Amino acid sequence: MDITDPSLYINRELSWVRFDERVLEEALDQRHPLLERLKFLSIFSSNLDEFFMIRMSGLYWQQQTGSVEAPPDGRTPEEQIRAVHQALAPLLARQMACWKDDLLPKFRETGIQVQPLSEIPSEAIARLRDYFKSAILPALTPLAFDAAHPFPHISNLCMNLAIVVHDGEDHERFARLKVPRLFPRLLPVPREVQPASGSDGTSGSFVWIEDVIAANLDLLFPGCRVATAYPFRVTRDADPDIEADEAADLLQAIQESLRQRHFGSAVRLEVSAAMPEQIREILAKNLHLGPDQIDAVDGPLGMADLIELTKLDRPDLKDAPLLQKVSPLMARQDLFTVMQERDLLLYHPYDSFQPVVDLLRNAAADPQVLAIKITLYRVGLASPIVQALMQARDNGKEVTALVELRARFDEENNIQWSKELERAGVHVAYGLVGLKTHAKMCLIVRREDHGLARYVHLSTGNYNPATARVYTDLALLTSNPAIASDVAMLFNALTGYAGEHPYRCLMVAPSGVRSGMLERIERVTAQHRQTGQGYIALKLNALTDPACIQALYRASQAGVTVDLQIRGVCGLRPGVPGVSDRITVTSLVGRFLEHSRIFYFRFDREEEELWMGSADLMPRNLDGRVEAVFPIEAAHLRQAIRDNILFPHLRDTAHLRRMNEQGLYERVVSQPDEAPLDSQQQMLDQAGTWNQTPLER
Repeated sequence: MDITDPSLYINRELSWVRFDERVLEEALDQRHPLLERLKFLSIFSSNLDEFFMIRMSGLYWQQQTGSVEAPPDGRTPEEQIRAVHQALAPLLARQMACWKDDLLPKFRETGIQVQPLSEIPSEAIARLRDYFKSAILPALTPLAFDAAHPFPHISNLCMNLAIVVHDGEDHERFARLKVPRLFPRLLPVPREVQPASGSDGTSGSFVWIEDVIAANLDLLFPGCRVATAYPFRVTRDADPDIEADEAADLLQAIQESLRQRHFGSAVRLEVSAAMPEQIREILAKNLHLGPDQIDAVDGPLGMADLIELTKLDRPDLKDAPLLQKVSPLMARQDLFTVMQERDLLLYHPYDSFQPVVDLLRNAAADPQVLAIKITLYRVGLASPIVQALMQARDNGKEVTALVELRARFDEENNIQWSKELERAGVHVAYGLVGLKTHAKMCLIVRREDHGLARYVHLSTGNYNPATARVYTDLALLTSNPAIASDVAMLFNALTGYAGEHPYRCLMVAPSGVRSGMLERIERVTAQHRQTGQGYIALKLNALTDPACIQALYRASQAGVTVDLQIRGVCGLRPGVPGVSDRITVTSLVGRFLEHSRIFYFRFDREEEELWMGSADLMPRNLDGRVEAVFPIEAAHLRQAIRDNILFPHLRDTAHLRRMNEQGLYERVVSQPDEAPLDSQQQMLDQAGTWNQTPLER
């Protein structure tokens, strides 16, 4: 069979929908505590918002302009849009049923209620009206829509009310009211009038803010009769093109793109199911949306906001607290001495991120340290990493930070950090024109007795302590001279000028990761034909690159067993006879977001390679980003990653799904004669042990 046949490829957009379905299934999973289930329900909605802002907006743009980027499966934009809507419809129904029929009743039993105003005592309604008058009303601005008033701009993802009023002459008028984001979406019902409510903030009743506003619109339209009000929400294209090579100032270009994000084309309209067709038509016409871009919702809109309830102090409704560990080797004060002796491995969130923070803080204070270089993609708020860099500069170190301004939805945060770093005297660079810098690396140069030494931190994840408690990421700490030399050369290429450089240890995109992967897949395939001992295991966020998929198909055809664990989008179709019947595809969705990238190749009984890095096997990563993939050369670390991390994740029976030939996923369950394996729990139990050699174990 021709391995370029479109039937062998799963559509990227439909694969993404199946990923979000797996997130929704976690919300439906009765094994999770209630607030954790609610968290997954919120994430399902948040994911969907981003999908429409980025992916669906691209399909609609292709449809409107005729500028089609044909995917490997050959579907047209129209076919993809239609298929996505068909796949999403039952998921949206399951989401609402989960909320209304499952979670709401269970929360009520725990003393937590989200109620309509009709179920709130009259005293509480009066107090909410007082709160509305004093706190909310001054922030509201109704915008009329008639011959004298143009249709107002509807902001992206904001909650709105479409209001019909009758003036003093009983003429029907239409107005739009934006619900400000200044307030929580869920307002607590005043406690003194809540029946059986706790006094410690652990229980109580909540109402949707749009319901409170709608019930008090008479205060906003004095002299008019408010006939009705219906909530609605608009999703806009949030991925404006940035022609960096045409911008004199990249920082200015990014700031302008952020302003334009609020005015991107509308791609989706969510309305209350009770909204009359006439009002829907008014909104759709003025937003330039077709019927297939309108979703009527029988329940609350914007359910990502349910994440607010997870802040309640209810440990009985949450997972057990995360107890991160620190390897005894890293508890030593002088981490530089440890790194001189051996390479070190961190696996977040099971291992604490604190050693990384401490490394930079110690480097900032160490008089022997001369320079620090680091890439910053997503660093979060109140970043101790950035604070350490500024302290290092205050202490006279040469500090360079490559800040990626185009990290989607973190642009404003990164712009602010870049300005603060520059004010502190840090050399701030923005990378290469036309390429996002996605590599995660830090280089520390230190003067020692034998001369200058270089210490390196390379990771699959960001320098962000907050996400390091939620995302699973692997990191290598090393003083390996060859790796350090490559990292130094890559920094020079990013901050200065450099042509193609043959890196000795690293695979570097945009030129080296795809070629390096293809070379190893093909070498496993060739040697397997001779020895029958080839094996490939890849753990990634996404796999869509056609060249890599075809190489894996060829490996399977040669008899190589290939285990793929792809958390999200996967374009490879497993189990096709004669093409991919030696390939399994699984996805692990659990308490922690699987974010690590591991590339394992066994060529024969004696030879193996294990690599980790920032890159997924997607064209955008391999062609449009600077990525760094690094080898694990210490045998004991390679064994620990292979046997204690990678293989347990592949064998999970608690949260694993396996893809079938149709591209659908089925849960993997343990056999009657075997104990269930929760690989994430196993990682929690084993944290801090990865760096032990076989003798130390």
